[in-house]
Amino acid sequence: MDHSRPPRPTAAPIDAGARPKRIVLLRHGESVGNIDPEIYERVPDHALDLTERGRAQCADAGKRLRELFGPEHVTAFVSPYRRTRETFRLLGLDPAHTRVKEEPRLREQDWGNIQDLADMTRQKAARDAYGHFYYRFAHGESGADVYDRVSGFLETMHRDFVRHAVRYGPDRNILLVTHGLTMRLFCMRWFHWSVEEFECLSNPGNAETRILLRGPDGRYALDRPFDRWK
Repeated sequence: MDHSRPPRPTAAPIDAGARPKRIVLLRHGESVGNIDPEIYERVPDHALDLTERGRAQCADAGKRLRELFGPEHVTAFVSPYRRTRETFRLLGLDPAHTRVKEEPRLREQDWGNIQDLADMTRQKAARDAYGHFYYRFAHGESGADVYDRVSGFLETMHRDFVRHAVRYGPDRNILLVTHGLTMRLFCMRWFHWSVEEFECLSNPGNAETRILLRGPDGRYALDRPFDRWK
């Protein structure tokens, strides 16, 4: 055993009382890219707007979330993409009880510059054969890359738990406004799912939530599972 180096520090466990009541994951509403793949040839992924249907979905999601949160405090981490920022705005959360922070690590998987749809179709077919977790798009990211940045975000979120536990109390909420793949990878990281399990799961629908609920022991359970590939 090498005694010349000091032991590596380990992260202190988070006291159960510092953990928020809920961690709510919300996918953005329907965007123009969800209904018109050709738009990627003209508009960057990060600049896509919501459709009218998507805006209505967000308004409905906002009504449900306002009823769920009531007067409880909400800390929202929002992907910087236009469709996620618009989704958050349309939720209509009470600003007196909401703290919002832009979080680039919750952005969509980078698919590279999508100007050639034929090439992207070939790459998606290759990804389906190779595996969604490991396949890296040309000039873009793999699912594993997104997993790594989500892991970094979790450290930030845990520090936020501790920093604001006394100020906002145990009945507070974390809201992540993000993207379907990012939601799955967040849960994979949080619950220590295997790559094989991740590959079996489907993205939630637009403006759908998955909620991590804190139990009496401070541990979290998912309110409902992700759909599985047919």
